[in-house]
Amino acid sequence: MHGFISIKGAKEHNLKNINIDIPKEKLVVITGVSGSGKSSLAFDTIYAEGKRRYVESLSAYARQFLEAQAKPNVESIEGLSPAIAIDQKATSRNPRSTVATATEIYDYLRVLYARIGIPYSPATGLPIEKQTASQMTEEILKLPENTKLYILAPIARGQKGEYRKELLMMRKHGYERVKIDDSFYEFDDLPMLDKNRKHEISVVVDRISLDNELGNRLADSVETALKLSDGILYVEIVSIPEEVESKNKAGDVLVFSEKFACHVSGFSLTEIEPRIFSFNSSYGACPYCNGLGTEIYFDQGLIVPNLQLSIAEGAILPFSKSVISIVSQLKFHEQTFESLARHYKFSTTQPFNSLSEEIRNVIFYGSGNESISFTYDDGFRKSTVKKTFEGVIPLLEKRMQKTESSQVAEEMANYQTAKDCSACNGYRLKMESLCVKIAGKHIGEMCNMTISQSLEWFAHLKEALNNTHKQIAERLVKEITKRLKFLNDVGLDYLTLNRKATTLSGGESQRIRLASQIGSGLSGVLYVLDEPSIGLHQRDNDRLLNTLWHLRDLGNTVIVVEHDMDTMKTADHLIDVGPGAGVHGGQIIAQGRPEEVAQVKESITGKYLSKELVIEVPKSRRPGLKDKFIEITGARSNNLKNISVSIPIGSFVAFAGVSGSGKSSFVINTLYKAALKKLHHSKITPGAYDKITGLEYIDKIIQIDQSPIGRTPRSNPATYTGAFTHIRDWFAALQESKARGYSSGRFSFNVKGGRCETCEGDGVIKIEMHFLPDVYVRCDECKGSRYNKETLEIKYKDKSIADVLNMTVDEIAEFFPNVPLILEKAMALKEVGLGYMKIGQSATTLSGGEAQRIKLAKELSKKSTGRTLYILDEPTTGLHMHDIQKLLVVLHKLVDAENTVVVIEHNLDVIKTADYVVDMGPEGGSKGGAVVATGAPEEIISSKESITGKYLKPLLI
Repeated sequence: MHGFISIKGAKEHNLKNINIDIPKEKLVVITGVSGSGKSSLAFDTIYAEGKRRYVESLSAYARQFLEAQAKPNVESIEGLSPAIAIDQKATSRNPRSTVATATEIYDYLRVLYARIGIPYSPATGLPIEKQTASQMTEEILKLPENTKLYILAPIARGQKGEYRKELLMMRKHGYERVKIDDSFYEFDDLPMLDKNRKHEISVVVDRISLDNELGNRLADSVETALKLSDGILYVEIVSIPEEVESKNKAGDVLVFSEKFACHVSGFSLTEIEPRIFSFNSSYGACPYCNGLGTEIYFDQGLIVPNLQLSIAEGAILPFSKSVISIVSQLKFHEQTFESLARHYKFSTTQPFNSLSEEIRNVIFYGSGNESISFTYDDGFRKSTVKKTFEGVIPLLEKRMQKTESSQVAEEMANYQTAKDCSACNGYRLKMESLCVKIAGKHIGEMCNMTISQSLEWFAHLKEALNNTHKQIAERLVKEITKRLKFLNDVGLDYLTLNRKATTLSGGESQRIRLASQIGSGLSGVLYVLDEPSIGLHQRDNDRLLNTLWHLRDLGNTVIVVEHDMDTMKTADHLIDVGPGAGVHGGQIIAQGRPEEVAQVKESITGKYLSKELVIEVPKSRRPGLKDKFIEITGARSNNLKNISVSIPIGSFVAFAGVSGSGKSSFVINTLYKAALKKLHHSKITPGAYDKITGLEYIDKIIQIDQSPIGRTPRSNPATYTGAFTHIRDWFAALQESKARGYSSGRFSFNVKGGRCETCEGDGVIKIEMHFLPDVYVRCDECKGSRYNKETLEIKYKDKSIADVLNMTVDEIAEFFPNVPLILEKAMALKEVGLGYMKIGQSATTLSGGEAQRIKLAKELSKKSTGRTLYILDEPTTGLHMHDIQKLLVVLHKLVDAENTVVVIEHNLDVIKTADYVVDMGPEGGSKGGAVVATGAPEEIISSKESITGKYLKPLLI
């Protein structure tokens, strides 16, 4: 069928042998309850087959460099176009990757600065002019008399190759010596150069001593070197007379260029090329931080996390008994601090925060030149040593440098934190690179701006350029502006260009890649997207939808896995997968125009579209526990504007606001980390704030996020919730187990004894196929059960331990009705809507939403004190409206037990059910960070400044 992607017999994961025709060059939305099989159809079948066909079309040589692709479990797919997936999982872990580099904007900026940038002297602030040969000669003659030096002409600077022809030519011209990669060679004894390595090669033009007999020799040599090396000259100092004071020393290499130099300071630039603006190149990267922009240092706040403790109580964490287990070492450090206390007249039993600033400086940084008498007694003899005290931080630095143990390095890292590099101020580049400016800004300052600020800056750039520069910059500025506009259109206007990719959320990362794809202008492509609306405020949804339509209008097929109602309503074609989740899903319940799906009675999605099902607004709001609040004043991390926020205890509190408004900066970076540090003496550093009060009303704080519950197939819902321990105990308590002497460990697949040793408890065996994908085959020995024959002989109600692990949560609840410890774990999982899930399902196959609900179930199964603060960051991610309904029941149940629940959320159906809303904004990035409105949802909609209130109003009236 020409206008369709025709799929027959799709059986991947829980798909029930489905057949479906998907229209091409349309916006197609696939929806359904969580776990119904949406991703199995979109990503694991359609995209996986598209990618596999592309890889298979390549040569065997090319395939060895690519990840091999397994064929999805489908009979046939026809009409498939080249496929590109834009999911939420590919957030970069590379600390060098930024928003600018990920979108190619930085590549264009580097060329722009290289072509029209003007260098300025760091000494005078004036533009740098080109140097002449005579000026260089004068500068060299300023070196002390009798200084010996080499005049070098660089012919290769950080470039790959063997350079045989060039070196042969130099030899023919009569040159005798050459410097290759820091070593000097005679032309008769040259090494073989690796053509795949970058080399530094300089011809020795002359060897000179700066004495009275020099004459014109220096000037002639300078001119000769400049001709050989395209206007660049190296002067390497061999020696300087010892009796002479000089800022230079032997081994220094002075760089001169006919291009740019400052007459006052002597500062010069060898070149202005794109590579000097790259922090991934040795030509541009700051030599102190290697282009990372940060330096690691030992943080006093992490070394002494609890200032109320005394030294004797373990205030200095790395030297406390909670870290040091060897008694003799602990005793040595105790006696060191006692001797220090005697000398400086303080007590090791007084709280650390009562020590004077002077004493604290001695403890952290040492006694300088002041000697101290240290007395040590190891139980056998007593000794006194007079010496200076190094200081806690220098001792830790020395230990970090000397250790070869990864365990010690990890421990030391607990006391370290990162700050902007003091040499480059966090800009990542060399001083020479940062001297080049356009319209008063260097490239680092340019990247410090947000997307919206950058768009405005480029809109006015022409006014600051002369006619020549305007012509040179025109195409480059057009490309940069185009990419900035696409980022702005997908709701990322608040991000700065130098924002690290590692700090982006899954939704932000996905939208950056979406913007990059639009910039590429491809057509005839199949795009598969995973919930692009995640992390977007309702206001920004319209801009996202315009982007998706634009992608479609270029002639592409856009398949979106989505739960957002607005996206569903605007789809050209809507597919509802269900009816339930897991084994109860995997079927196509309805498809067609959104209004057609709304008429299908069997479709849960249809019922929400037709408003037959809705999430109700609560009849009343909880007032919170009387006069009990957690209050943070002066919060100012990231973009927060010194805000103060009160959170009512015993309430369901929602933090709302546009993307980048400061919600996570306050809730996660400040509230959560500050409470964790105060309540549990955590080593993490919270964002800056003045004061936090009200923590006496809670006894623990729990963050429930969407990170995986485990990264190996051995992790599963049973192991994570603790149900597996009770199941193993139950099997070990059976009469047959006792007769055989089997303990609980016998029923573990992680240790030897009861597991199958052929597959080591995995149930499958991995076979490497080289050019083909690795094949996982069921273990012949245990038939995939993970256990050996003897263990499987132990049965309860005719079921072995392997049979139990293969049961769903619903089946477990029916199978163990009289075993409270197992039943309560199963009921908690059922309560969060995971009754369909197999108790032994591998953690690697779980979605983020499923992982979060398993964590929530684990908390539900614990005994509640009624004094817990729960924090959830966008808990509706990956959840269908029907699942959100179940989630809200659970969250409100926690609050009914007098716990406090704080959520960061964009979903209006969640916000409308909250007792108290904190709306942040008014915009994102530098224009955000303020509290726009607080109160019950009814109060938020009455605020004229609240953007959230504007969109919330129709749901409450």
